[in-house]
Amino acid sequence: MAKQTRDAEFTEFVAARAPWLRKVAYLLCGDWHRADDLVQESVTKLYVRWSRLSRLENLDGYARTVLVNTFLAEQRSPWGRWAARRRTGAVPEPAAAGTDLDLSVDLRRALAALPPRQRATVVLRHYCDLTVEQTAAALGCSTGNVKSQTSRGLDALRRSLGQQDRQDRQDRTDLPNLRDLRPAVPVEGAAS
Repeated sequence: MAKQTRDAEFTEFVAARAPWLRKVAYLLCGDWHRADDLVQESVTKLYVRWSRLSRLENLDGYARTVLVNTFLAEQRSPWGRWAARRRTGAVPEPAAAGTDLDLSVDLRRALAALPPRQRATVVLRHYCDLTVEQTAAALGCSTGNVKSQTSRGLDALRRSLGQQDRQDRQDRTDLPNLRDLRPAVPVEGAAS
Protein backbone atom coordinates (compact mmCIF):
# COMPACT_ATOMS: atom_id res chain seq x y z
CA MET A 1 0.00 0.00 0.00
CA ALA A 2 2.88 2.40 0.80
CA LYS A 3 4.37 1.85 -2.68
CA GLN A 4 1.02 2.68 -4.30
CA THR A 5 0.77 5.90 -2.26
CA ARG A 6 4.34 6.81 -3.15
CA ASP A 7 3.71 6.12 -6.84
CA ALA A 8 0.49 8.15 -6.77
CA GLU A 9 2.28 11.13 -5.17
CA PHE A 10 5.07 10.89 -7.73
CA THR A 11 2.63 10.66 -10.63
CA GLU A 12 0.74 13.70 -9.37
CA PHE A 13 3.97 15.69 -9.01
CA VAL A 14 5.19 14.77 -12.50
CA ALA A 15 1.82 15.44 -14.12
CA ALA A 16 1.76 18.92 -12.59
CA ARG A 17 5.38 19.84 -13.35
CA ALA A 18 6.20 18.06 -16.63
CA PRO A 19 5.14 20.94 -18.94
CA TRP A 20 7.21 23.42 -16.93
CA LEU A 21 10.23 21.09 -16.85
CA ARG A 22 9.89 20.56 -20.60
CA LYS A 23 9.95 24.32 -21.24
CA VAL A 24 13.06 24.76 -19.09
CA ALA A 25 14.72 21.81 -20.85
CA TYR A 26 13.85 23.32 -24.23
CA LEU A 27 15.41 26.64 -23.29
CA LEU A 28 18.55 24.78 -22.22
CA CYS A 29 18.94 22.58 -25.29
CA GLY A 30 16.89 24.27 -28.03
CA ASP A 31 15.29 21.06 -29.31
CA TRP A 32 11.90 19.73 -28.23
CA HIS A 33 12.94 16.10 -28.72
CA ARG A 34 16.09 16.50 -26.64
CA ALA A 35 14.02 18.42 -24.08
CA ASP A 36 11.68 15.42 -23.79
CA ASP A 37 14.68 13.13 -23.32
CA LEU A 38 16.16 15.40 -20.66
CA VAL A 39 12.86 15.54 -18.79
CA GLN A 40 12.45 11.76 -19.01
CA GLU A 41 15.95 11.15 -17.69
CA SER A 42 15.42 13.68 -14.88
CA VAL A 43 12.04 12.19 -13.95
CA THR A 44 13.65 8.75 -13.80
CA LYS A 45 16.32 10.07 -11.44
CA LEU A 46 13.63 11.67 -9.30
CA TYR A 47 11.60 8.45 -9.15
CA VAL A 48 14.58 6.44 -7.92
CA ARG A 49 15.00 8.88 -5.00
CA TRP A 50 11.32 9.71 -4.49
CA SER A 51 10.89 8.06 -1.07
CA ARG A 52 13.52 10.45 0.34
CA LEU A 53 12.54 13.44 -1.79
CA SER A 54 8.86 13.56 -0.95
CA ARG A 55 9.82 15.07 2.42
CA LEU A 56 11.69 18.01 0.87
CA GLU A 57 10.22 21.48 1.13
CA ASN A 58 11.23 22.57 -2.38
CA LEU A 59 10.68 19.68 -4.75
CA ASP A 60 10.48 22.04 -7.73
CA GLY A 61 13.92 23.41 -6.98
CA TYR A 62 15.34 19.91 -6.64
CA ALA A 63 13.70 18.79 -9.88
CA ARG A 64 15.07 21.86 -11.67
CA THR A 65 18.55 21.17 -10.30
CA VAL A 66 18.39 17.55 -11.49
CA LEU A 67 17.27 18.74 -14.94
CA VAL A 68 20.06 21.32 -15.26
CA ASN A 69 22.70 18.88 -14.00
CA THR A 70 21.46 16.24 -16.46
CA PHE A 71 21.75 18.77 -19.29
CA LEU A 72 25.25 19.86 -18.24
CA ALA A 73 26.43 16.25 -17.85
CA GLU A 74 25.15 15.49 -21.35
CA GLN A 75 27.09 18.46 -22.72
CA ARG A 76 30.31 17.15 -21.16
CA SER A 77 29.87 13.63 -22.52
CA PRO A 78 31.36 12.49 -25.84
CA TRP A 79 27.82 12.14 -27.19
CA GLY A 80 26.99 15.71 -26.23
CA ARG A 81 30.11 17.04 -27.95
CA TRP A 82 29.32 15.02 -31.07
CA ALA A 83 25.69 16.17 -31.11
CA ALA A 84 26.77 19.80 -30.68
CA ARG A 85 28.95 19.52 -33.78
CA ARG A 86 26.11 17.95 -35.76
CA ARG A 87 23.50 20.60 -35.02
CA THR A 88 22.28 22.28 -38.16
CA GLY A 89 20.79 25.42 -36.68
CA ALA A 90 17.28 24.51 -37.84
CA VAL A 91 14.50 26.88 -36.88
CA PRO A 92 12.79 25.75 -33.65
CA GLU A 93 9.10 24.93 -33.52
CA PRO A 94 6.87 28.03 -33.49
CA ALA A 95 6.08 29.70 -30.19
CA ALA A 96 2.60 30.09 -28.76
CA ALA A 97 0.18 32.43 -30.51
CA GLY A 98 0.17 36.04 -29.43
CA THR A 99 3.96 36.37 -29.22
CA ASP A 100 6.38 37.93 -31.66
CA LEU A 101 7.43 34.78 -33.50
CA ASP A 102 10.46 36.30 -35.21
CA LEU A 103 11.78 37.68 -31.94
CA SER A 104 11.09 34.39 -30.17
CA VAL A 105 12.96 32.39 -32.83
CA ASP A 106 15.87 34.87 -32.77
CA LEU A 107 16.06 34.73 -28.98
CA ARG A 108 15.99 30.94 -28.91
CA ARG A 109 18.61 30.74 -31.65
CA ALA A 110 20.86 33.17 -29.74
CA LEU A 111 20.25 31.26 -26.51
CA ALA A 112 21.21 27.98 -28.21
CA ALA A 113 24.50 29.54 -29.33
CA LEU A 114 25.60 30.21 -25.73
CA PRO A 115 27.94 27.76 -23.99
CA PRO A 116 26.04 25.33 -21.71
CA ARG A 117 26.95 26.98 -18.37
CA GLN A 118 26.07 30.48 -19.60
CA ARG A 119 22.81 29.18 -21.05
CA ALA A 120 21.98 27.43 -17.76
CA THR A 121 22.63 30.56 -15.69
CA VAL A 122 20.63 32.81 -18.03
CA VAL A 123 17.69 30.38 -18.07
CA LEU A 124 17.73 29.91 -14.30
CA ARG A 125 18.10 33.62 -13.55
CA HIS A 126 15.75 35.08 -16.17
CA TYR A 127 13.29 32.32 -17.05
CA CYS A 128 13.01 30.53 -13.72
CA ASP A 129 13.49 33.86 -11.91
CA LEU A 130 15.93 32.46 -9.34
CA THR A 131 18.14 34.66 -7.23
CA VAL A 132 21.91 34.55 -7.65
CA GLU A 133 22.19 32.40 -4.51
CA GLN A 134 19.49 29.96 -5.66
CA THR A 135 21.15 29.66 -9.07
CA ALA A 136 24.54 29.03 -7.44
CA ALA A 137 23.00 26.30 -5.29
CA ALA A 138 21.30 24.72 -8.31
CA LEU A 139 24.53 24.70 -10.32
CA GLY A 140 26.84 23.88 -7.43
CA CYS A 141 29.09 26.90 -7.95
CA SER A 142 29.87 30.24 -6.33
CA THR A 143 27.67 33.32 -6.57
CA GLY A 144 30.52 35.14 -8.32
CA ASN A 145 30.57 32.44 -10.99
CA VAL A 146 26.81 32.84 -11.49
CA LYS A 147 27.18 36.60 -11.83
CA SER A 148 30.02 36.39 -14.35
CA GLN A 149 28.37 33.61 -16.40
CA THR A 150 25.07 35.51 -16.47
CA SER A 151 26.78 38.76 -17.45
CA ARG A 152 28.73 37.08 -20.24
CA GLY A 153 25.65 35.24 -21.44
CA LEU A 154 23.51 38.39 -21.54
CA ASP A 155 26.27 40.29 -23.35
CA ALA A 156 26.50 37.51 -25.93
CA LEU A 157 22.71 37.53 -26.37
CA ARG A 158 22.68 41.29 -26.85
CA ARG A 159 25.49 41.08 -29.43
CA SER A 160 23.82 38.20 -31.24
CA LEU A 161 20.42 39.85 -31.32
CA GLY A 162 21.97 43.20 -32.25
CA GLN A 163 23.63 41.67 -35.32
CA GLN A 164 20.42 40.06 -36.59
CA ASP A 165 18.55 42.35 -38.93
CA ARG A 166 19.24 45.70 -37.28
CA GLN A 167 16.71 47.56 -39.37
CA ASP A 168 13.81 45.43 -38.15
CA ARG A 169 14.93 45.82 -34.55
CA GLN A 170 15.54 49.56 -34.24
CA ASP A 171 12.76 49.96 -31.68
CA ARG A 172 13.83 46.80 -29.80
CA THR A 173 17.44 47.52 -28.88
CA ASP A 174 17.21 45.92 -25.44
CA LEU A 175 17.26 42.21 -24.74
CA PRO A 176 13.80 40.57 -24.87
CA ASN A 177 12.43 39.49 -21.56
CA LEU A 178 12.64 35.72 -20.95
CA ARG A 179 9.91 36.16 -18.34
CA ASP A 180 7.44 36.47 -21.23
CA LEU A 181 8.02 32.76 -21.91
CA ARG A 182 7.37 31.70 -18.29
CA PRO A 183 4.35 29.65 -17.30
CA ALA A 184 1.37 31.63 -16.05
CA VAL A 185 1.28 29.69 -12.75
CA PRO A 186 4.17 30.49 -10.37
CA VAL A 187 6.46 27.59 -9.53
CA GLU A 188 7.64 26.75 -6.02
CA GLY A 189 11.13 28.02 -5.26
CA ALA A 190 11.08 30.92 -7.69
CA ALA A 191 11.83 34.38 -6.36
CA SER A 192 8.82 36.65 -5.99
